Amino acid sequence: MNAIADTSTMAGRLSAAGTANALELRGVSKFFGALAAMQDVTLTVKPGERRAVLGSNGAGKTTLFNCITGDFLPTSGVVRMFGEDVTKFPPHDRIRRGLRRTYQISLLFGGLSVIDNVYLACRGVSRNRFSLIRPGRSDALMQSAADLIEAVHLTDVRETLVSELSYGQQRQLEIALALAGAPRFILFDEPAAGLSPTERRDLIEILNNLPGHMGYIIIEHDMDVALRVSESVSMMHNGRIFKEGKPEEIEADPEVQELYLGGGFSHG
Repeated sequence: MNAIADTSTMAGRLSAAGTANALELRGVSKFFGALAAMQDVTLTVKPGERRAVLGSNGAGKTTLFNCITGDFLPTSGVVRMFGEDVTKFPPHDRIRRGLRRTYQISLLFGGLSVIDNVYLACRGVSRNRFSLIRPGRSDALMQSAADLIEAVHLTDVRETLVSELSYGQQRQLEIALALAGAPRFILFDEPAAGLSPTERRDLIEILNNLPGHMGYIIIEHDMDVALRVSESVSMMHNGRIFKEGKPEEIEADPEVQELYLGGGFSHG
């Protein structure tokens, strides 16, 4: 009887996930004492949608990410992933449901090679993650790691130690780690920060070539990058979302230009 009930519950969850939004926030607020880092944020992202979240420093963007990942539990409001209420779930449970995130500060193993870093990321989200058997050349996860390295344009340096990579290559590697285990949704935290113009163009190509079913939110100060890799934009100010629209609408909006762009914007 329990097995039947469990099967029914799982079937219902899968059915809901198939028709639900990838991400929903409803009235989410986060207070630190009397300080309101984020207030009454409501946000909906569809499966496969690419959304940019823009705003000046202190606008609440990183707090938004932390509430989505479970690093911060909201003071109030609801967070749903693919129809499931994950408001109180710890980060590892959200990862198991297909959520990934990159960070502003690199979290890489500098003493290991590129391929070893990506292999460990693939291994960490696999069912055999606790196995002590050394992988062989035919190991499926090793092939997955090689495919991810190719996707982020690092095949030529796959055997190079991470500590010897350029800063831009390290940011590309972080994207490969986020892609491990075929995630359903990714949060990119300022992936273009510190990149050269050439590296930014490479980043744009990498993000635009991700599988169509893989949605993401990108926080980015580089307006040019953000508008070229997203199909919708949410502007944050003082912990709230005050404007939403398509990239061309946000770029042309006078309030956005005055608040965020200092009165104008030119593509770099």
